[in-house]
Amino acid sequence: MIFPQAVTIAGSDSGGGAGIQADIKTFQERRVFGMSAITAITAQNTLGVHAIHPIPVNILASQLEALNDDFSITAVKTGMLVDEATIDTVVSRLRRFNWGPLIVDPVMIAKGGAPLVNDDAIKSIRQNLLPLASIVTPNIPEAETLAGMRIRSIEQIEKAAKQIQKLGVETVIIKGGHSEDKQESRDYVLDGNVAFWLGAKRIDTEHTHGTGCTFSACITAELAKGATTEYAVRTAKEFITRAISEPIYIGHGHGPTNHWAHRKENT
Repeated sequence: MIFPQAVTIAGSDSGGGAGIQADIKTFQERRVFGMSAITAITAQNTLGVHAIHPIPVNILASQLEALNDDFSITAVKTGMLVDEATIDTVVSRLRRFNWGPLIVDPVMIAKGGAPLVNDDAIKSIRQNLLPLASIVTPNIPEAETLAGMRIRSIEQIEKAAKQIQKLGVETVIIKGGHSEDKQESRDYVLDGNVAFWLGAKRIDTEHTHGTGCTFSACITAELAKGATTEYAVRTAKEFITRAISEPIYIGHGHGPTNHWAHRKENT
């Protein structure tokens, strides 16, 4: 038996709540061995992103090549990809590697509002990365950028998902955390020709740092184990809802989610 193995290609969050740190924690909680290729080092905490240092693309390429040479990878996700050169490096390798489903978390803006990618990178995500992806998981502002339209209603969410799907990705999940609904956070899932909504009671908390990373990482872990897309998405929704609802109160700003909150179900 080959133990499930997954890779995150993303930035490092020195505060430990997002980026590859959140991804690896999530992989571990879902009983998947996690690996990483770091795209950037950030000086970051719960109060914001203070500095970003992109990793040279030759070092990023070496990380990816080393992983491919030794491991049996069955799913991969991307997070912050910084710039066009980074995306091109990732795309060129993923086209050659047989790493299973690709989940794209189109990280563009930090929780505090700081931009994490430039305009050329956004263009490359749309044109080069998404055609390789099985799933993309934008929040509403990211979906607006990818679809090239404003989103203010349920109908516009559904239209935006179809627009993003036309870029070549099979499944589009537009997350509802940024919606104006005060009672519920509803995610819209367009999986091929099948569409459905996933809802959860909205939780009044500032401790949401790394939610997008954690959600997409959980999907990646489940797919690495061979789950269907719908099962993986529903599991991830339950996992992140539990992680938000039982915060651990770390830091003085937007604190991290609780990656081990789900363990109570098994005790």
